[in-house]
Amino acid sequence: MGLEHIESGDIHLRRSAPIEDETTFTKRFSEGDVLFGRRRAYLKKAAQATFSGICSGDITVLRAKSSLVPSLLPFIILNDKFFDWAITHSAGGLSPRVKFKDLANYQLLLPPIEEQSRLADLLWAIDEVVESELNVLERLEKDDLSYLKHFFYDDKSSLRVKLKNIVSIKKGKQPPILLPTGDGLPYCNAKYLRTGEVESVVPEEAWSKSIKINEYDILILWDGSNAGEMLLGKEGFLASTMCKLEIKNVNYLKEFVFHFLRFKSKDIKRATIGSAIPHVDTGMIENIEIPSLKLVDQEAIVDLFVSLKTNIELLNDKISNSKKLQKSLINQIF
Repeated sequence: MGLEHIESGDIHLRRSAPIEDETTFTKRFSEGDVLFGRRRAYLKKAAQATFSGICSGDITVLRAKSSLVPSLLPFIILNDKFFDWAITHSAGGLSPRVKFKDLANYQLLLPPIEEQSRLADLLWAIDEVVESELNVLERLEKDDLSYLKHFFYDDKSSLRVKLKNIVSIKKGKQPPILLPTGDGLPYCNAKYLRTGEVESVVPEEAWSKSIKINEYDILILWDGSNAGEMLLGKEGFLASTMCKLEIKNVNYLKEFVFHFLRFKSKDIKRATIGSAIPHVDTGMIENIEIPSLKLVDQEAIVDLFVSLKTNIELLNDKISNSKKLQKSLINQIF
């Protein structure tokens, strides 16, 4: 068991590796122990083991004593104050580590045993809600993938049209003026399109020399390590590392083409060219063949994906809120 098997901020140990004959790991842990990543504590890696095994020396194994209800220990460790303590007492340059003797000096107000049990039950109940929601989310994401395969798999018998007959490709460009803040519209780089975080704006005097995009335009990350990634547009101006696909055939819905390209994104990424800075192969994009369907059939497929996307977004919000509630309670209690 190494640090790579523990996810940041996740109380559950979801990954492991078989014990190899020549492993250098010697530290033992048992079911119920909490495995705390003592190296680079700022990564906030700590999880409760659901099995016994051996682990890396970069992991500190923590076990509850008689004065502490074992089921409460994971939440004490995942408290922000505990991590702050660990980070403050870490030593080292590129790979700081915290010693157990320093962790042992961490102090907190510990409720009576009976109260500990009630608190643990409450926190684990919230955790069960989160895990249930994560399972539903996983099923929805699998459904999304299944529908992509169902509607867009090339069965060699359906009627298809090359993408160059349906879309035109417009490359983004660097605006002559970019400001960190102020009046204007966002410069739509990949980070902004993924997260909504504005890094720079294009002032009005530079609009005429920039590429305008709108909500739900089809965009492809054209250059760089993630070349081929499909993104939906937001109002603003297109970054120089991206391209916009404009529909020029009225017999195709923009949303239908977008979902088809989502299905093809892995193929597009594999076909990128260039060694220093990979970029999308224009010829490959133009010659992809898309199913030729009636507009009514395209609309039905788009509606299905819209419904899935809505449910996934709602579920992500619920999961986020449940985690925030759990984290708030942990920080208040300890």
